[in-house]
Amino acid sequence: MTSSPDVIVIGAGVLGLCTAAELAERGHAVTVIDPGGPNASSVAAGMLAPALESLLEDLTPEQAGLLRRARDLWPAFAEANGLALHREGAEWRGPEAAAAASRLGDLGFEARVTSTGLFTSDDWRIDPAPSLAALARAPGVSLVKGRVARLAGDARRWRVEAEDGRTWFAPTLVLATGAAAAIAGLPRSVAVMVDAIQPIRGQLTHVAVEGPGRVLRAPGVYAAPAPGGVVIGATMELGRRDLDPDPEEAEARVAAGLALLGVEGEAGSTRVGIRGAVADGLPLAGASGQPGLFLALAPRRNGWLLGPMVARIVADGIEGGAPMADAAALDPLRFG
Repeated sequence: MTSSPDVIVIGAGVLGLCTAAELAERGHAVTVIDPGGPNASSVAAGMLAPALESLLEDLTPEQAGLLRRARDLWPAFAEANGLALHREGAEWRGPEAAAAASRLGDLGFEARVTSTGLFTSDDWRIDPAPSLAALARAPGVSLVKGRVARLAGDARRWRVEAEDGRTWFAPTLVLATGAAAAIAGLPRSVAVMVDAIQPIRGQLTHVAVEGPGRVLRAPGVYAAPAPGGVVIGATMELGRRDLDPDPEEAEARVAAGLALLGVEGEAGSTRVGIRGAVADGLPLAGASGQPGLFLALAPRRNGWLLGPMVARIVADGIEGGAPMADAAALDPLRFG
């Protein structure tokens, strides 16, 4: 079987599907190829958290501003794609709340001290599973299940071959494969970039308890609303790719999350996802330096927050449009 869309996207995580939906809205026919099953974007709490991420990561005003601008793209993107955007804010229940609120204010975020910590209205969230499903159904997007085995490209088009022999051709290819190893046939310069991405293992556990209706965070733990309860997590294990849950880690994290919520409950299923990151913690988004090949990779733990920004940068690059101001910060060639 062969197919020839305008653009092929390899990977159906948040960066791949956001990019596919953005391109489809601009009139491109997009085929997304993905092996199926859970990925790092589905094993996530869906936090769009420029404020508390800036606080936890001690970001500079410039870095915090980029995250805030990424968040500001979400209302229009959510409306265009029929996604439910939750804007109820988030709470931080850590030490020195007054100092933390002052720090957030200096970074341009709204924050006020509460009896339990601080509250910011600047952090929002999205529901990962229904949002991924909606993006995959966007008009102009065709999602096919398959594992890509090899690539071949020249100045005219890319050839994408699946393990089962199916073949697709397109003039433009977007690599959105998360922390996976480089696919056979990638140009060496791109394969080196892909293989330099550091895997970061994270796990979260669903607990069927009633939460406060917003994200709660504290040092080393978060509890976020989810269908039928909350998800509790915050693990960041560098260099690990194994997908088997760690029961002891899950038990400790759930205990901390329940203490944060001030309730009792029984842990449900624990899921594991592997995220990717590069040295500065920002994605690789844009042209790869090879004809017709673009990257949408390595968002660390802010894939959902950065999804629409990455999508716009990649789509602008494909169309040859003027880049948005933040494109340079995400340029895949910025380390060269």
